[in-house]
Amino acid sequence: MSLTLENVSFRYAGAANGLDDVSLHARQGELLAVMGRSGSGKSTVLRLVAGLLDGYRGRIAIGGEDVGGVPVWRRHVGMVFQQYALFPHLSVIDNVAYGLRMQGVKASERQRAALDMLTRVGLAEFATRRPTSLSGGQQQRVALARALAISPRVLLLDEPLAALDAGIRQQLRDEIRALQQASGATTLIVTHDRDEALSMADRVAVIDNGRLLQIDTPQRLYDAPACATVASFTGLSTVLPARVTRPGMVDTGFAELHVETGAWRPGTTVSLLVRPEHIQCDPPVSTLNRLGGHPGAVRFFGATCRFDFLPEGATTPLLGESRTPASFAIALDPAHLRVLPPVEA
Repeated sequence: MSLTLENVSFRYAGAANGLDDVSLHARQGELLAVMGRSGSGKSTVLRLVAGLLDGYRGRIAIGGEDVGGVPVWRRHVGMVFQQYALFPHLSVIDNVAYGLRMQGVKASERQRAALDMLTRVGLAEFATRRPTSLSGGQQQRVALARALAISPRVLLLDEPLAALDAGIRQQLRDEIRALQQASGATTLIVTHDRDEALSMADRVAVIDNGRLLQIDTPQRLYDAPACATVASFTGLSTVLPARVTRPGMVDTGFAELHVETGAWRPGTTVSLLVRPEHIQCDPPVSTLNRLGGHPGAVRFFGATCRFDFLPEGATTPLLGESRTPASFAIALDPAHLRVLPPVEA
């Protein structure tokens, strides 16, 4: 089943936040991530799809069917909450079978289906235990098994890894993605974690202040962000104020740099996006966009280092990433620099 939001707006009573004319479409079997900071509106999208909020304008459809006014239990939506929301008084298998029980499935059939789901998430041996005896990662698997057991038309994941230790997030990201693909469920995940969104999703939508800023594949979103806000959500970067001086050149105030300026006209105030991995360390004198300056702090991350470098005449250090940090000069790769709309004050 596909999932569609058409020009959806929503306001909480007495508050300015919500959604403002948001349109999204998740294709059958697609995993769509909605990313944004706290209060951006991403969780509002999920709750509206689930039927937990009402009073919106626009249209929400599942499989082409308008679900406006359709109660939660009739939407056939599976939801995994950030805090799992498991029933502590029920066994693990009864938690997984709960949705099937609400659908009126016979006891023998729902027990068999629940055990099958527990086997798929690697927890069959814990079927008779209480959820409180499991680790956080195991409880998350139980919550996912419960959501998938009802064969949902749409699977909703509400920051499913936020409550877990960093050490197991990578493993669970891969497991959730594999289970989602195997089930074929159209899936909406909301998160503020860019690694989670970029590594799991077929496409990513970035929302801020209730507005959709951009939606695209993870790679295109990273390589060609529509604005500085999207760039900051999708990866580390330095954003510099600049002015287009002529086609293919911008002035940052401390240097004139070669960059693809596209349709931006000379004299236009813009922003220049510099990703850390596109900074070349200690380049030859003949290299384009070569900047002398002063090295700053270095942070060691094992396979790579992140470092600050302050070009001569600049007031903002550039963030670089390399196995060997720059010592006396850097170069900014013209092929990877991006000219973006100016950052609003």
